Amino acid sequence: MDALIEKILQKDNPTVAGLDPRQAHLPPELREMPPDEAYLKFNLGLIDALADVVPAVKPQAACYEALGAAGMAVLEKTIAAAREAGLYVISDAKRGDIGSTAEAYAEAWLADGPLGSDAVTVNPYLGSDGILPFLATGRDVFALVKTSNPSSAELQDLDCGGEPLYMRVAKLVEKLGAESVGEHGYSKLGAVVGATHPAELAQLRAAFPTVFFLVPGYGAQGGGAADVAGAFDEKGLGAIINSSRGIIAAWKKTGGDWRDAARSEAIAMREALRAAGK
Repeated sequence: MDALIEKILQKDNPTVAGLDPRQAHLPPELREMPPDEAYLKFNLGLIDALADVVPAVKPQAACYEALGAAGMAVLEKTIAAAREAGLYVISDAKRGDIGSTAEAYAEAWLADGPLGSDAVTVNPYLGSDGILPFLATGRDVFALVKTSNPSSAELQDLDCGGEPLYMRVAKLVEKLGAESVGEHGYSKLGAVVGATHPAELAQLRAAFPTVFFLVPGYGAQGGGAADVAGAFDEKGLGAIINSSRGIIAAWKKTGGDWRDAARSEAIAMREALRAAGK
């Protein structure tokens, strides 16, 4: 996580912009274009507008998969453009499998290929067999621990011998990442913990000081700066906060140019986190 933390420190901004294009998020001027062309123009405009503000972007793979081969080509070009702009890229693919299949997923998302990213999200519920092939690439991985959706409690809060299942998963994440702790004190295996669960965020931060958090749920899902305060350590590090719709669809609230609106929203988010002491 050292590379990500360095970018956060350089821009004094622990935020990541989710590049999750959908037809409803596009400004009117792009909606008459073929979807793949519109998505690419949208993403490239957003990257240009945000590159000096945010340290990272997080494309959601499903948005591109929905368009088939054309959508995956857009994702490849988006990842390449973001990395060219100096941004850290977290591909939100939530892959989960074992053996040679997990190795193939890891190669797809974390090798120097067309989808090669700095980090990828994974589903850890197959156990270590579903995580270790990704870690073996040497790049960063974020495992789902306590997700932001309301129904996460149906499984993640189940009692497992006196503690919730998400705590057991977090312990596995800590264990598997222990040998990769970097200069800033965080391992290459991080955890996804939602902003909509502020108490759990603080609990997990205190319990797992070497696990870096990717925190979705800010903005459109209801999380705010006060909710994510517990995700950070005493140095103001340890987490990166994601906003997707709140940034890329900010034009709906403000009117005017969609790139300017996204930039203004990203700056407002940065300032809100700074005001909260992060």
